[in-house]
Amino acid sequence: MSSTRRLSPPERYQFGASVRSLLVPKHDPCGRFDGANFWLAVRTPDGPATLHLCRDRDGLLATGYGPAADWVLDRADAIAGLRDDLTAFPALAAANPLVARLAKTFAGVRMPATGLVFRSVLRAILEQKVTGKEAHRAYRMICTQLSEPAPGPIELMLPPDPEVIAATPYWVFHPYGMEQRRTQALQRAAVVAARLERCADATEATARLVALPGIGPWTAAEVVRVAYGDPDAVSVGDFHIPNTVAWALAGEARGTDERMLELLAPFAGHRGRVCDLFAHGGIGAPKFGPRMTIRSFARF
Repeated sequence: MSSTRRLSPPERYQFGASVRSLLVPKHDPCGRFDGANFWLAVRTPDGPATLHLCRDRDGLLATGYGPAADWVLDRADAIAGLRDDLTAFPALAAANPLVARLAKTFAGVRMPATGLVFRSVLRAILEQKVTGKEAHRAYRMICTQLSEPAPGPIELMLPPDPEVIAATPYWVFHPYGMEQRRTQALQRAAVVAARLERCADATEATARLVALPGIGPWTAAEVVRVAYGDPDAVSVGDFHIPNTVAWALAGEARGTDERMLELLAPFAGHRGRVCDLFAHGGIGAPKFGPRMTIRSFARF
């Protein structure tokens, strides 16, 4: 079962930069991007589906596969970032020369909004307090070993069913590099996944998420930025972002969460977008110490 829909991106739309953040780097069992084709397997309220976005001379052709093809096609424009509203941002960006320049350079980048909360919860919790390499390895193993194939013409895996995550004993997660604290946080979220998916907006989702033990402002921001395309979501508690913001906006090599929020205040409504622009522009604070070591919880 498949159906299609034609999408019309805005002028200068940057396809890859807009959708690539939805995939785990290097290899994502649940998605694929090759420059002109983007594939994403999802588990929706209507069942499993796979979305294919193909860039051509007429814009984007969206194709949905599986029992929830209609659901994923209805959200195809949001997943591509085409519902992202930048109307008020140019005036805010103009207040700072660097932000204004980056906003112009990356004017075609749009923030995607999947409309799916638990999918982002899984990745965000796995990325708590560990290196990206550790988190991405755990994500790949969970998606390949605790889920099933996605519908569609290419080989992809669906994100795991929250009920499966909730019912799986801790010892199964341990070889994936998951210690008990993150596993318990993930399973608590899995138990209430249905309620999380029914949240009306980023504000409600944030409130429900931070009420769960093991989930704080950083994790909630990482989730709502992707699930709702929230341009104001700031990852308070991040290891790098406060330093990046302090360096970019004030020339200070190190910054605290409080200093970061102070510097981002003029961009209220789009603070998360400003942080994303720094990432797109390759801007980072000077590094003075060694990198975070990669540990193996599976060996503990």
